[in-house]
Amino acid sequence: MCVCIIRGVFIYMSGFGNECSSEDPRCPGSLPEGQNNPQVCPYGLYAEQLSGSAFTCPRPANKRSWLYRILPSVKHKPFTQIPCGDLTENWDDVEPDPNQIRWLPFTIPKTTDTKVDFVAGLHTICGAGDSKSRNGISIHVFTCNSSMVDRCFNNSDGDFLIVPQQGELLITTEFGKMMVEPNEICVIQQGMRFSVDVFGETRGYLLEVYGAHFELPDLGPIGANGLANPRDFLCPVACYEERTVPTGYTVINKYQGKLFSCRQDFSPFNVVAWHGNYTPYKYNLKNFMVINCVAFDHADPSIFTVLTAKSTRPGVAIADFVIFPPRWGVADHTFRPPYYHRNCMSEFMGLIKGHYEAKEEGFQPGGASLHSVMTPHGPDVDCFEKNTSAELKPERVAEGTMAFMFESSFSMAVTKWGLETCQKLDKSYYQCWEPLRSHFNPNWKPSKQ
Repeated sequence: MCVCIIRGVFIYMSGFGNECSSEDPRCPGSLPEGQNNPQVCPYGLYAEQLSGSAFTCPRPANKRSWLYRILPSVKHKPFTQIPCGDLTENWDDVEPDPNQIRWLPFTIPKTTDTKVDFVAGLHTICGAGDSKSRNGISIHVFTCNSSMVDRCFNNSDGDFLIVPQQGELLITTEFGKMMVEPNEICVIQQGMRFSVDVFGETRGYLLEVYGAHFELPDLGPIGANGLANPRDFLCPVACYEERTVPTGYTVINKYQGKLFSCRQDFSPFNVVAWHGNYTPYKYNLKNFMVINCVAFDHADPSIFTVLTAKSTRPGVAIADFVIFPPRWGVADHTFRPPYYHRNCMSEFMGLIKGHYEAKEEGFQPGGASLHSVMTPHGPDVDCFEKNTSAELKPERVAEGTMAFMFESSFSMAVTKWGLETCQKLDKSYYQCWEPLRSHFNPNWKPSKQ
């Protein structure tokens, strides 16, 4: 069951992965009763199923929705290939780089310059795997200044997890509309058509996964409640457009790592009613119920996982979406910031707002960092020196801050755009660790208690 929630002028249904149903109030009774595909649908609509999983998947993993629309999505001119811009799946464009990498805030095109919409503003930073074999990820940023006009996008390769950093996104989907603000995220699942309106200079991050859908992490001994609670996820309600576009409406399709477009003479957002469990959704990061250490030591960052896309190996993710939200730090006789680390996973970090605790200088909102498989990383010298001598009392950590991490089991390659074209690489990043000095004392003795 889904519960309707009003947020401003937008209405949502709550719950993660729920079986939901919605019909536009302008057409009461538009959902067929008792069956999915009647001989004649109410209001003369077409029935169309959108499958997000194989028909024979076990019920807990079976994803599909039925859409009742004015015209079916099959009515369009043939697709033709179009330039991809800085969107790529070519992981061999430049040589591998195992260094710690940090980017300064990515440049947003000025509204006084050329108009750039969401699709034109997509830039691939790094990734691994292959959309054809349905196994891998890509990480992109988007920088744009104008809305998509008579254009929509759908990703045939995988799911998009969108993290706005600057500017609101009004996302129109076949299922309805969502307003997504900084400190919120949204997920547009494979095959769903959407269009993005912006209200000025806009920037954000985007995680794309092939071959798996995002799900809530298992809680294990945490119990039944905690982290991202299912009730806080919101999906839109039906809101159709009956609009012809004589000049042509463009549908852009990402398919096998390339972009294709086709034309049709009507809006694709013509769904009057729908039901199912395969929907777009959004989530406000402030609702995350933080679990943290209350005795000693620094817990692993997996306790901050919001969503995970699982691989076929138990406990190993294609990608995890992890956040570092405001919380209390109370651990005794402990170095409280993140520890020094070498990881069999790749760690891509971004900053939505504030100052990240392990590197208060240099890591800026709208920028990013990448610590690749087994690349050493950890607190900078200022953070280390400050926190090895700090008085350990209860304190708020990351107040006014929201950093996040895309963590992946894939060894990711950085694109030419990420290393060269964007011109935002912070080549001095390694210097934040250069002043670290040895504190080794061979004559150290344990203090007498």
